[in-house]
Amino acid sequence: MDFQATLFAAAPETEAGPGAGADLAARVQRHELSAGAWVDVARDWLAADADAVFDALVTRVPWRAERRQMYDRVVDVPRLLHTYGAGQPLPHPALVRARDELSAHYADELGEPFTTAGCCYYRDGHDSVAWHGDTIGRGSTHDTMVAIVSVGDPRRLALRPRGGGEALSFVMGHGDLVVMGGSCQRTWEHAVPKVAHAGPRLSVQFRPAGVF
Repeated sequence: MDFQATLFAAAPETEAGPGAGADLAARVQRHELSAGAWVDVARDWLAADADAVFDALVTRVPWRAERRQMYDRVVDVPRLLHTYGAGQPLPHPALVRARDELSAHYADELGEPFTTAGCCYYRDGHDSVAWHGDTIGRGSTHDTMVAIVSVGDPRRLALRPRGGGEALSFVMGHGDLVVMGGSCQRTWEHAVPKVAHAGPRLSVQFRPAGVF
């Protein structure tokens, strides 16, 4: 792997969680989009846990490669995948704390906890995800949220309104948090484009029940 974590030792798994105990409300910045969509960003949210989470995701997640029908042929999905369902143990305690803190912070807006954790492993710049919205299940008809924790090499999360309009993007760095909320899944699309050169990057997408 080309990604090099910090030169400092990773935090023990029993230490403080996301943001080293900092209140998410004081760290997050909201970016209002159109049609009731918004994106929240908290830089370096995992703080000292980011390196340990990276290592845990690489070594403990039972990654799988998938193939999907694309028009008249079957192609490889350009990333590795795994999903932790509700109640399944996550690969690092910091991710459990992250999910709990996200559920508490967004309780009033979301009205329910985050329960599942979808994981993606972008091995290099050739791995990507195409334009889409998480509109399978309740996300197709109701406002919902997807909270993404990113570790590893920085990659760009691109967003564009459905039906045309100006696109924008957020660079997701090592330990950053990005939350897409409001109508974002229904009225906007997002993607992680291919790049010429990149080291490994892993993401965990926390979702409420029934959103895919």
